[in-house]
Parts: sequence; structure tokens; C-alpha cells
Amino acid sequence: MTEDELTALVGTRMPGGSRTLEKWWVTLVLDAMECSPEDGASHPTFVFLVATGSMGWTWNELFDVFHATEADGPMFGETNTTVHTPLQTGETYTVRGEIVSAARKTGKKTGVFDIVGYRLDVLDAQAELVASTTNSIVFPRRGEAA
Repeated sequence: MTEDELTALVGTRMPGGSRTLEKWWVTLVLDAMECSPEDGASHPTFVFLVATGSMGWTWNELFDVFHATEADGPMFGETNTTVHTPLQTGETYTVRGEIVSAARKTGKKTGVFDIVGYRLDVLDAQAELVASTTNSIVFPRRGEAA
């Protein structure tokens, strides 16, 4: 993938999807995180789980968009989550997403790599934005000339 091809993907929309926060699932996630059941779905982790689980692409499909595979060793970069309204157990949320940045970098030790940013918005049943998570993935580009 050339750098021009990479940057041309900024603005690409993800298919999106929806997720209902079933009580059993919320309970299992909270138990796994050793959190209080009283936290319910308001715990900010649920924004990430709902958003990435309903972005409309599998991780491998997202990697394919950037001509990468799991074997290339993509790494999770930064994350920034904003909660406008805490998520609620039993509610159904719609997720929409977009590629918001893409840049090619070169490191002395790592060589060429791409950093891709994507934002996932979580909307309630009234289509109001309740939360967003902006994340990045680092794609090593072994074999690419610096």
C-alpha cells in the first residue's frame, strides 16, 4: 500500500451495527473486570466493547482495508473515550464509525509503519450521541523502504 493509498482511506465509513446491552452480558463483563454489579453498563469499558463489537467489520476485515493481516502484527495504539450519557443495561445502541486519520511514519528501530485512527460513535434509540471512542492501530510495514 502506498502512502497516497493510505491517506485516501481517511473518511471511509465503517458499516456500523447495533448492540443491546443484555443484563447477562453486562454481569459477565463486570464480573470478569472484578467491578461492582452496581456499576452496570455505565462503566466506560462498555463504550469500547459496544463500539468495536458493532463497527460492522471484524478485526480481519479492518486489517484488509489497510492491506494488512493479523500475521503482520498490528498493534493497538491510543484510545480516547468520551461518555456524554452513561450506557444503560437493556438499551439498544447504534454504532457508526469512520477512519479519521492515517499517517506513515519511520522509526530507527521499527522501520516503516502506519498509524490509522478510527472513531466510533454510539447513539441511543433517539439517535442522540451518547459516547465516542477514538482509537488507533499501528500497522508495521516490514519490507517497505524508509
